[in-house]
Amino acid sequence: MENTKSHSLKIGVLTFHRCINYGSYWQAKGLVEGLQARGHDAVILDHQSSRVNFSEWKCALQPVLPTHVPAADHALYREKVEKFFKLFEGLPLSAPFDLNNPAEMDHYDLVVVGSDEVWNLSHPWYSYCPLFYGDGLRTKRLISYAASFGNYQASWGLDKDWANKLFHFDHISVRDDNSSAIIEASLGFKPDMVLDPCLQFPINYERRELSQFKAPYVAVYGHNFSDFFIREVRTWADAAGLPLVSIGYRNDWADENWLTADPHDFANFIAGANAVVTNFFHGCVFSLINSKPFVCETSAYRSIKVQGLMNKLGAEKHLIMENTPSEIYEARLSEPLNPQIHEIIKRLQADSNAYLDQALAPKLLELS
Repeated sequence: MENTKSHSLKIGVLTFHRCINYGSYWQAKGLVEGLQARGHDAVILDHQSSRVNFSEWKCALQPVLPTHVPAADHALYREKVEKFFKLFEGLPLSAPFDLNNPAEMDHYDLVVVGSDEVWNLSHPWYSYCPLFYGDGLRTKRLISYAASFGNYQASWGLDKDWANKLFHFDHISVRDDNSSAIIEASLGFKPDMVLDPCLQFPINYERRELSQFKAPYVAVYGHNFSDFFIREVRTWADAAGLPLVSIGYRNDWADENWLTADPHDFANFIAGANAVVTNFFHGCVFSLINSKPFVCETSAYRSIKVQGLMNKLGAEKHLIMENTPSEIYEARLSEPLNPQIHEIIKRLQADSNAYLDQALAPKLLELS
């Protein structure tokens, strides 16, 4: 793995870095710090948009819709948002520029697009944003790392004009099979498959004593779970004598709700849990990082990326369907993770490093 400054590059990371979402925060931070650890001068490209900000903040203040948000929760969600704002300013950011005017940005040796759903043409507020497809970026070279089309399904096909934009990338890697299928069908080659930055790079979080939540407890991460899932988890937790604590979002079926947690709180909270109950992609990722027993219900919006991750790691048994028997909940939430999962992660980390070695290597013309 490259780890010297002999060929240090000025790198801009283009991602969704201001989302009020624990996973988005940690994958952005993890990717830029992972590139810095390789000896590069890497920053997050600080694109700005009042339209995107309005949509993001509106969602963050009522995040569990269509479930009703009690008036008492508004101030709590606002506190959570303000904590994110403070942490955003501590990220290694470029000079700000308008999302729709990349001519304002600095020039870079290399721009890395990803991870997150940067190519999702169905995203509620970033869809059809040409910047993430490389348009107008001031850079010598352009690559992707763990890019995803999110819930945009391969069967829908990719419009030729948008596909052609991706031909300008020098190297392309994705994080799920659905995104790989879209690239292969549209561009005619199979892209490299790499790990989400949270699984690839160390998560450098501030260690905190969470005095209000003494172990043992079960972490609940997500919202709008199905009735069958709630019933089974609640029955298991009661039988095990373990409290269910929901982080980041209100779930009235949990014993406690912690709505104001920031990303460092989240990382500490998952690390201290006995088990994790989730329907979020990064709920699974942080369970894996911390070797926690977990179950995940697949939701319509996140099913593609969650199923893709579990299939890639041989962890399909952690996915819960409506007809999943109670004994599966018991086994997945009580038993240690299959050690083969971590062996697969190690192999994929090596593959991801190999991709970065190749994609970040200076071109011969640049050295002449």
